[in-house]
Amino acid sequence: MTLTTAQSRRLLPALLIGTALAFGTLAQPVPALAQGPESVADLAQGLLGAVVNISTSQSVKEEGEGPVPKVPEGSPFQELFEDFFKNRGDDGGNNKVNSLGSGFVIDPKGFIVTNNHVIENADDIEAIFPDGSKLKAKLIGTDPKTDLSVLKVEPPAPLTAVKFGDSRKMRIGDWVMAIGNPFGLGGSVTVGIISASGRNINAGPYDNFIQTDAAINKGNSGGPLFNMKGEVIGINTAIISPSGGSIGIGFSVPTELAENVIKQLIEFGETRRGWLGVRIQPVTDEVAGGLKIGKARGALVSGIVKGGPVENGPIKVGDVIVTFDGKAVHETRDLMRVVAESAVGSEVEVKILRDGKEETVKVKLGRLEDDKAAEVAASEGSDVLPPEDGEEAVPEDDGGEQQSPVDPQEGVRAVEAVGLGIGVLDDAARKTYSIAESVEGVVITSVKPGSAAAEKGLKPGQVIVEVAQEFMEAPEDVGETIASLKSQGRRSAHVMIADAEGNLRHVAIPLE
Repeated sequence: MTLTTAQSRRLLPALLIGTALAFGTLAQPVPALAQGPESVADLAQGLLGAVVNISTSQSVKEEGEGPVPKVPEGSPFQELFEDFFKNRGDDGGNNKVNSLGSGFVIDPKGFIVTNNHVIENADDIEAIFPDGSKLKAKLIGTDPKTDLSVLKVEPPAPLTAVKFGDSRKMRIGDWVMAIGNPFGLGGSVTVGIISASGRNINAGPYDNFIQTDAAINKGNSGGPLFNMKGEVIGINTAIISPSGGSIGIGFSVPTELAENVIKQLIEFGETRRGWLGVRIQPVTDEVAGGLKIGKARGALVSGIVKGGPVENGPIKVGDVIVTFDGKAVHETRDLMRVVAESAVGSEVEVKILRDGKEETVKVKLGRLEDDKAAEVAASEGSDVLPPEDGEEAVPEDDGGEQQSPVDPQEGVRAVEAVGLGIGVLDDAARKTYSIAESVEGVVITSVKPGSAAAEKGLKPGQVIVEVAQEFMEAPEDVGETIASLKSQGRRSAHVMIADAEGNLRHVAIPLE
């Protein structure tokens, strides 16, 4: 049938409606476009009074005065430059270095939260309120690992304070508002959304930042990030910026991490973190295959600290921790963070994978002392000290002879294939490589450049303790076990390595 232009015009809407119905676009109501908040004026008005400027000064030795910048007469910056450059000396021949940050009142009695880096090494701290009043602030406690500090002022009347909200309820895309002191401009309000959560920017061992595109600049540090209920859900801490200004990537410490730290700083003047007493390392795909646990997940226990909470069990070297106190452990940082947040002395359930099977054990946490924390920072992927005496359990000899189904020569070839030269760990080897008496196993005497072993970082002087979770007593044990794994079609050999002091780690050496 041929349609005229007029007929086709009359029929076209009907055809379009029919097509739309066929595809279902008119079968359901079209959702309204999401709208941002029409205005945050009312919300901001009730919160501005609780956000303060943190002014600090520090005395530094004078090393010669540079030229004072010239500012035109009548310039609004003239007074600022004169205060900073002309009135900065003291009677002791020192210069005063001043800086500005942000903070917020959490208690009408005068407790203020800010960042550690805002007040670090300060000689004098002052809180400047929105009405222009100033109060001297005393440092109550600080925690560099989360970059949080608590200050105390003595107000003549109760202060306007804000409350903490639950950052765990926030979702990517939720609206947030930041108030702070960017570039010294107090009482600045910016609005954006949560761009991401759980960010690790390598700022500390417990990184779990909220990422936001609400403008955060220099001077915003220590200021609050609010939800649309006016609750603090983050403390603004860092930005990524090549220019020093906001490019829409800012980071805040979430309250799920900060709130407990702040409570401890107020109560004790310090943090009191839980301590499990294990050394951990990531579970790679190769290690997961060697342990027969399926997909890579959890934190692998590579050492137990002597005198720690789990020295005598129930957690053992080689266990993979997948859940701690009901919280999933996807990677090592998850475990480090959740253990640190747990109460000292509490008894918690830990779900582990051992020999490919899932078990649940109970552990009682100790306290992570400052000296232990220092060693934690120096030991990547660790939540505690490394073992001191190589207390890895050695299977008892039952006196029976073990018949190996592997040709000894095949075992030699298998070891050579992965690029290893190995020998007996006797007194001569201990002296040559300075290996502690407590370390047991088979010593690595050479590593072929470019080999699978070299790529995994193995070096002469290290000791092979286990292969495929079996203790290696003699060099031939290593060869036979690796050859057996290859014959079974295994793609890698799961090997426990000890250094000269007995610190343990696991590697998966490719066999293909």
